[in-house]
Amino acid sequence: MKTLAKVLVVDDDVVVGQSYGRVLTQNGYAVSTALNGEEALEKFAGEKPDVVLTDIRMPGMDGIEVTQRIKAQSPATPVAVVTGYGTSANAEAAAALGVTEFLHKPLQPEKIVDLVARIAQKQVAEEETVAKVEALEESQPRTVGRTLKDIGMFFAAPFIGLVYFIFFPIVGLGMLVYYGYQALTGRPALDE
Repeated sequence: MKTLAKVLVVDDDVVVGQSYGRVLTQNGYAVSTALNGEEALEKFAGEKPDVVLTDIRMPGMDGIEVTQRIKAQSPATPVAVVTGYGTSANAEAAAALGVTEFLHKPLQPEKIVDLVARIAQKQVAEEETVAKVEALEESQPRTVGRTLKDIGMFFAAPFIGLVYFIFFPIVGLGMLVYYGYQALTGRPALDE
């Protein structure tokens, strides 16, 4: 059986980690577990999992800090928070860090499998899109004319911005005078 994705489960409750591991392994995922944040970061650095599931309340480093450190190392790695302490403050902190999902315990086995499958599919789709874009960019030859055009635009951009910065207020002031004159005199400013 082909492994679908590598999953790191971070939970200080041994039973929760084992049950998630058992359910996910039976469904084709490679699972490793960590009982605390420090262990999770070590395993993350060594194993490079595709998906991380973490609890929030743990001794030492909590799940929010684990998520923050994982996202600092690998922003694209999806992290899902599965917690029994799903306060709005925790949800907001997790969302600010870019967690993929924020769910409340307990979860049924099929819900765990669905969660990981959904996250893994999204991750694969994003990686395929990035690979297609990179392949498309590599397939288009870089011509001398295109390179020179890009260099010219790079140097011209500040001057173009300066022109807009200087002339837009003048044009705006001119229009203001024109329409102000029309409004005060009740006749067109220019003979039409």
